Amino acid sequence: MFKYESRYLHPVKVDKPNPNYATLLQEQLGGPQGELKSAMQYFAQSFRIRDKEIRDLFLDIATEELCHLEMIAELVNLLNGHKPCAQDATIGNVEAHVLTGLTPMLANASGYLWTAAYVNETGDLAADILSDIASEQRAKVVYENLYRQIDDQGVRETIDFLLNREEAHNTMFRQAFNKIQESSRSQQNWGVTKDSLIYFDLSNLDGQNFDPNDIPPSFNLDKF
Repeated sequence: MFKYESRYLHPVKVDKPNPNYATLLQEQLGGPQGELKSAMQYFAQSFRIRDKEIRDLFLDIATEELCHLEMIAELVNLLNGHKPCAQDATIGNVEAHVLTGLTPMLANASGYLWTAAYVNETGDLAADILSDIASEQRAKVVYENLYRQIDDQGVRETIDFLLNREEAHNTMFRQAFNKIQESSRSQQNWGVTKDSLIYFDLSNLDGQNFDPNDIPPSFNLDKF
């Protein structure tokens, strides 16, 4: 069950309309590293999780990502202004001016519609958490690129907040991964032979003298 509250996690405002930059922000609405992707990925992954604490974590973060989606949509609204003007929009946002009446579309900055193909789920908790850690990091990279390309202080404040929340989620997923490493029965099957502890030093092989029948030089991973 979900309950909607008509407020944002952080104030959303812009200094002035900027339809071209609204196009860039579309990437975080309907792009492969965007907020909708993250929300749907964490929701989908949670369906099979049996650990209540970790399942609640996934659902809480997924719900917050929907809050982020709403904030980005409002930024796009404010940046587009109130009068459709397709000639001032770039290709990724032109449909909002001629098709949707400026309603933000679930599409990326190039106008490609969001797809469930962006969502990763395996049923393996370790694999899914690692995917989510990477997802949060990629989202941070997109926000960092967006931040660098705007001088609007209102927009920057919102992006800065979202950047910090992505970092918080990254930390939460890392803590969840540490938890399952310590307690999950499946983890006991990892690294059961000496082969799992070997690093093959393939970057220092002499190609002219290398015999393909020879075993490459190696050392124990404890070196790291």
